[in-house]
Amino acid sequence: MTEHGSILARRGFLLGAAGLGAGAVLAGCTSNEAPQDEGSPQAGGAQGSNAEPGPPVTIGFSAPAADHGWMAAVTINARAQAENYPDVTLNATEGTNDVNQQIAQVESLINAKVGVLVILPFDGKALTSVAQKAMDAGIPVINVDRVFDTPLAYRTWIGGDNYRMGVNAGNYIGEELKRKGVANPIIAEVAGIDALPLTQERSKGFKDALQKHGFSVGPRVAAEFTPESGEQKTANLLQGAPKLDALWNHDDDQGIGVVAAIENAGRSDFFMVGGAGSKNMMNLIKSDSGPVKATVLYSPSMASSAVAMARLLGQNKGIGDLAEHEIPSELTTYSAVVTKENVDSYMDVGFDS
Repeated sequence: MTEHGSILARRGFLLGAAGLGAGAVLAGCTSNEAPQDEGSPQAGGAQGSNAEPGPPVTIGFSAPAADHGWMAAVTINARAQAENYPDVTLNATEGTNDVNQQIAQVESLINAKVGVLVILPFDGKALTSVAQKAMDAGIPVINVDRVFDTPLAYRTWIGGDNYRMGVNAGNYIGEELKRKGVANPIIAEVAGIDALPLTQERSKGFKDALQKHGFSVGPRVAAEFTPESGEQKTANLLQGAPKLDALWNHDDDQGIGVVAAIENAGRSDFFMVGGAGSKNMMNLIKSDSGPVKATVLYSPSMASSAVAMARLLGQNKGIGDLAEHEIPSELTTYSAVVTKENVDSYMDVGFDS
């Protein structure tokens, strides 16, 4: 999630505005073998391909319950990515939002002696101890999205950039309003759960970006990452804001309710930008028939990349397009802005909300 369909092909790394696919990047991953010509600098990808099957790897996978479109896509993506590799066996536990149950499930994967663990914790703080137990047992852990309390609990972290998500939403809105010649715009924000650091980071990025354009955040409400809360909170916001020029919604799952509230209110005086990158929002962007004009990615395809990297860790390999011989300790995905002009190139990472 955000704190938070059939998705068979997923891009893994969103390292630029266009996004790089897990298949494209990781098919070129290379082993740690030294270059034959030790006197010449070598590009990472020149060392050979990791697309060919290697030693078998069993990957343990644990994530919260699939009770949210983004979270459901995380597990779907992980399973689909594992199926791409004949040398990978995925041992996935049943998703749960019970912290104690997830701890027990991870412990069962440790006891099963899996080669690598991929964990998206329901609560990073609560799962830190069991993740560190895995690391101490010699099982590399890839921590997805919700970070553990200490780097000692993971070998590699992969997740989204919440601050830049807000920045890119703010920049898009700021640029669009300037292009339209709107002076002193009223810009609304429908955030997620305010108590969460990720929501705070998104809001800060949004505020900072708007300030660079000479604008500020106007009416703001916080929802709960659900369609029901999105609709209720947005309806309240709209009642108190007879005029708006733009609105940013942090999460495309709750965005279903946000759009419903806008339609129920009969409002057409502003445009909306979403967050995360659901297929639902991408289809609305493509049709260009309503308020939704863009969404800022926070893609669950990070789970695909986590499985791909887990395979490489299990085979002692690195990423071929990088000069380093080892998998990085951290990888932050990029929050590209999806618009009508580029939506077709991002449909493959869209998820069902």
